[in-house]
Amino acid sequence: MLVVGIGARPGVRKSELDQAVDLALAAVSRHRDEVAAVATLDRRAASLREFAEDNGWELLVFTAGELAEEDVPRPSGTVLARAGTPSVAEAAALRAGTKLIAAKRVFPRVTVAIADRVPA
Repeated sequence: MLVVGIGARPGVRKSELDQAVDLALAAVSRHRDEVAAVATLDRRAASLREFAEDNGWELLVFTAGELAEEDVPRPSGTVLARAGTPSVAEAAALRAGTKLIAAKRVFPRVTVAIADRVPA
């Protein structure tokens, strides 16, 4: 199973989330039916709740402090200044998963990273 880490701008539309996740999954030859969860920063949980529910995926939420503890391949000073952590998508995917299989892909208002997740 997979976990999709998502960083999103305020007001992001469901269609933008759908497209970004589909493109990120396709880039690693994976599919929506392999996704178990969406992980994100706690401040973005409200905007992603319906998206996760519509897809039948668990929503996992982390604080900026929790995400900042993750060692990510592509930290961002811009994200650090805005969110209080050097990574949202990659850090959330890693925090909820075990191994990053797709580094962050940046879209206009959404960033997506994908990790393997070992079932509990």
